[in-house]
Amino acid sequence: MPVSADYVIHSVELVSAGVRTPNAWVRFSGGTIAATGTGDSWMPAGAAGRASAEAAEPVTIVDGTGQILTPGFIDIHVHGGGGAAAEEGAAAIHRMLETHREHGTTRAVISLVTGKPADLLAHLTTVAELTESMPGVLGSHLEGPFLADEFRGAHDPAMLRSPLPAETAAMLAAAKGTLRQITLAPELEGAADAIRAFVDAGVAVAVGHTSATFEQALQAFDAGASILTHTFNGMPGLHHRTPGPIAAAFQSPHVTLELINDGVHVHPALVELVFAQAPGRVALITDAMVAACAHDGDYMLGSLPVRVSDGVARLVDGGAIAGSTLTLDAALRQAVNACGIELAAAVRALTETPARAVGRGGDLGSLVPGYVADAVLLDASLHVKQVWVGGAAALPA
Repeated sequence: MPVSADYVIHSVELVSAGVRTPNAWVRFSGGTIAATGTGDSWMPAGAAGRASAEAAEPVTIVDGTGQILTPGFIDIHVHGGGGAAAEEGAAAIHRMLETHREHGTTRAVISLVTGKPADLLAHLTTVAELTESMPGVLGSHLEGPFLADEFRGAHDPAMLRSPLPAETAAMLAAAKGTLRQITLAPELEGAADAIRAFVDAGVAVAVGHTSATFEQALQAFDAGASILTHTFNGMPGLHHRTPGPIAAAFQSPHVTLELINDGVHVHPALVELVFAQAPGRVALITDAMVAACAHDGDYMLGSLPVRVSDGVARLVDGGAIAGSTLTLDAALRQAVNACGIELAAAVRALTETPARAVGRGGDLGSLVPGYVADAVLLDASLHVKQVWVGGAAALPA
């Protein structure tokens, strides 16, 4: 990836922190946001950049007239893309990140499906190493193996298990502080102890792939669980007498609700409901698997065969939906155009909210001075025109 440079991007509609600011500008310097403003006040900022003896190269001026500038998109739940799966190693993770970067994703939590204990530990170690060396990797997300069989979705039933202290400790050790999220079913034996152990270690515990009742989910959230994994998918739905984990998440103000907004996983009316019931707490995710930005055909998701037809991934055996082929820019367009979500709220669900959900709300997810210079320039139809990661242009200008 190119090194960071000085940029002034001006005359844009800035959408950040839930606010839309017309005729705005942002200056990047040294990989961070140096300044923001409106109108023609960007001109002194640009001149200062050119004159600065500290600048590695002259400031680049980008005229964003008619375009939209947002923080970089953050995907806290992604398994693959571009024909690559996270479990295939460092080169595959690099390829999947490059694929999603073209669609605005600047940072990602690498999600791992249920697998054998030794394999999961090896994958956690790989992601831990990449977190230190590869721009864009925020750490890992274990989606399993502590999941309910009834709502296992595209996870191998032979590898599902209840959490034991020795395995949770081994996971934390292998991840070396880079395990950002773990999805588990709180009704499993040993889950309460596991939730405490992970939360104490700074891991965001997500309730998901679960048959939990409203009361069980609420207990997990009260114990520190803070995410609901792909809301509506892999759990009981809302019911007027048995409200289940979704209602428990609505009632818990610290909980972030993930949504796969591809028009397949969740109906637009329910997407609108979640945004209304949990304002500022929705994280749009892809849950993308290997076929994202690839082609229809046969693939593997972990140990399970998957067939992708018309862009929808399903298990060959049983037909359960097996992740998605979504990208976050498409999720944004779906939110605004099909679900009626206001643009600033939809952008927040791609940026500020997911950053906060995995403990990075202090330096990622907003375009304010001092934050990392991750940004996406969109045209008026919400298609990606340019991406910056740490102040470096990540796409051809």
